[in-house]
Amino acid sequence: MAKIYLLSLGCPKNLVDSRGLLKKLGEKGIIFSSSPEESDILVVNTCGFIEEAKRESVEEILRIAELKKASGNKKLIVYGCLAKRFGAELRREIPEIDAIWGVGADEEIVGYCESLGLPQGEREGEGPAGELERPAYAYLKIAEGCDRGCGYCVIPDIRGVFRSREPGRILAEAEDLVRAGARELILVAQDITSYGKELEGYDLSRLVREIAAVAGDFRIRLLYLYPTSIDETLLGTIASEKKVCRYIDMPLQHSERKILKLMGRGGSRSYFERLIAKIREAVPEVSIRTTFIVGFPGETDEDFESLLKFVRKMKFDRLGAFTYSKEEGTPAARLKGQVGKRKKRERYEKLMEVQSAVSLEKNKALVGKTFRALIDDVDGAVAVARLCSQSPEIDGVVFIEEGGLQKGDFVRAKIIEAYDYDLKGKVVR
Repeated sequence: MAKIYLLSLGCPKNLVDSRGLLKKLGEKGIIFSSSPEESDILVVNTCGFIEEAKRESVEEILRIAELKKASGNKKLIVYGCLAKRFGAELRREIPEIDAIWGVGADEEIVGYCESLGLPQGEREGEGPAGELERPAYAYLKIAEGCDRGCGYCVIPDIRGVFRSREPGRILAEAEDLVRAGARELILVAQDITSYGKELEGYDLSRLVREIAAVAGDFRIRLLYLYPTSIDETLLGTIASEKKVCRYIDMPLQHSERKILKLMGRGGSRSYFERLIAKIREAVPEVSIRTTFIVGFPGETDEDFESLLKFVRKMKFDRLGAFTYSKEEGTPAARLKGQVGKRKKRERYEKLMEVQSAVSLEKNKALVGKTFRALIDDVDGAVAVARLCSQSPEIDGVVFIEEGGLQKGDFVRAKIIEAYDYDLKGKVVR
């Protein structure tokens, strides 16, 4: 029976793409294997968003290529974002690659795998969702592409214009994931607030309400809300739907109007301050997560200090940061005032130092309180859980030292200790 090993790199949207490809291959009798050594076909779904992601993708392709050379009878397929941007260069530099495609090439990949004439059979074992992600949660992609045109971003060139997925398909996939054991559905897209803009009378709020109506004990998380598109209807849905996490993830990228304008984004410090106040009033006990880019071309020391003051004032529950990555072909790459690598790193470390103090203060305020938590993983007598205020892979977790817990359980957890980003809790029965 033909086996395929798939390494999915980059963002959750890539993980959803990988899951979809594995499902199509499984329907053709080609099953997923977690062992590259035992697989006939080796696949790498690449990320090409920023320099660090590109470097990781190339390193992993080279590692898998070595496995192929050692065996002599495997096929290596590379696809995804990096392959879309630099396919010719990858083929030239890594001759072990047998086939290469960009994004959205599932049918071509399936056809190529079928053409290899490998033995096929009935699909066995876990489905791709179980193989590629923890069963406690699953990513649900609701749209593809982006129309925002941020000056530093290559995603529109890679994934094209914004397209909402058909609601019926999303709901059917949500039902399948819940039946398969997912206890948290995480809605993702480049910009989920644009969902439904081509669908008459249908928007993100309606989609969320319909997903919440799916039978089962699960929760819903929304990722990547474009800040200037967050409206009262969406906030009302988040506040009123019991299955929806009171968690707002809106990448602001900067606080200063000058830098935001250079980035090709809307908003300003005063606008964001009003928006955050509105969110906190409309959604009680909300957790707000954001991201910032430091060292963008033209960012002065004064601009950065203003960003730090903004972060101290707003006291975000969660905050991530990136140093600006100069991506060829983007408008930002041609801007004057490029910031040096050392200064970018210093600014990043300073910003995260400020946020670390804010995060510790926020976490200490949770000690003694009890929350519903989802068990993500169990290692012996230690369980790793998450509150609604914690998104997987990017936020902190709650460590619970207690036996008998299982992955996918919902428990009531009382917080007993607080650290910079993580928490310690105990189960309250």
